[in-house]
Amino acid sequence: MTTHPELSGDDAPAPLTHEQLRELYALMSAVRRLDTAAVAWQRQGIIPGYAPELGQEAAQVGSGYAVDRTRDFVFPTYREMGVAKAMGLDMVGYMSTHKATWHGGMYNPLESRFAPIQAVVAGSVLHAVGWAHGQTLSCPTDSGVAVTYFGDGASSQGDVHEAMNFAAVMKAPVVFFVQNNGWAISVPTERQVAGGSVAARAAGYGIPSLQVDGNDVVAVYQATRSALAHCRSGNGPVVIEAMTYRRGPHSTADDPGRYRTLEEERLAAGEDPLERFKRRLLADGVADEAFFAEAQRAAEEEAEAIRTGIEELGPRPGAEMFSMVFQEPTPDLQSQATAWREESEHV
Repeated sequence: MTTHPELSGDDAPAPLTHEQLRELYALMSAVRRLDTAAVAWQRQGIIPGYAPELGQEAAQVGSGYAVDRTRDFVFPTYREMGVAKAMGLDMVGYMSTHKATWHGGMYNPLESRFAPIQAVVAGSVLHAVGWAHGQTLSCPTDSGVAVTYFGDGASSQGDVHEAMNFAAVMKAPVVFFVQNNGWAISVPTERQVAGGSVAARAAGYGIPSLQVDGNDVVAVYQATRSALAHCRSGNGPVVIEAMTYRRGPHSTADDPGRYRTLEEERLAAGEDPLERFKRRLLADGVADEAFFAEAQRAAEEEAEAIRTGIEELGPRPGAEMFSMVFQEPTPDLQSQATAWREESEHV
């Protein structure tokens, strides 16, 4: 892990206990199984689309596990299922958003501290900086920290430049968490990011940065905790670049075989993060084979329960758009909502 010398904070991360290490593995196992299942659900027509995260479990679980859910707020993209799981979201509610039949979310963003899924590339960074700046205005001595996720491809968007510049100038407590998975859809990082590193760009804004092994869940957790402590101490934003690899397609509509071979994928991906962590826990005597078997069983059981929960959901009421999409409906919208409800009562 490369750490910027200016990164500081009073809340240095304590070593993880054996129980916490086992919990991290169980979370990663659950995410891996649910991710694989979600791809199958899309093929079966249960959900219309999904963005897989195979190979990115450590980056997501490690960072999500570090978040303080009593005061921080996460602003995700469309690929942060592992973060949602690590933060304890209702996974039926989270996965149901992929049905594209909801208005405002099937889970409660305020209670979960996890903003609605953002499909606009780099759109979440602007929301995160706005929320974080609000924190400095309302409670500057004990502010929550915004954690915003985006990829190496999204880092080239103009919105990211504006967000980082504003956050640096205003010392907004934001962790810009970049999952560099090697590909911006079909374009490799070396053709997308000048210089090859998103973290290196942080210096241009006067922001400290960390580049961490994104396939090491403990390293990711520690880096995120350190970054959160830095922000919480009033030092402004931090950029984390987690170096990982997208082992599957960009989405269920993508065919990675068009731009890379299976051999290239195997060589570039390196060691599987789940197997790597398992080997470490075994070597350190933290867990045994019985634990891993139980983690796998629990993951399969949970994935099946989530599938059942999704399939049992009824259609979303059309009138929901009037109460969830618009904060202050216009008179015309209010009359439409009234007409909709009256018509529904007579059906």
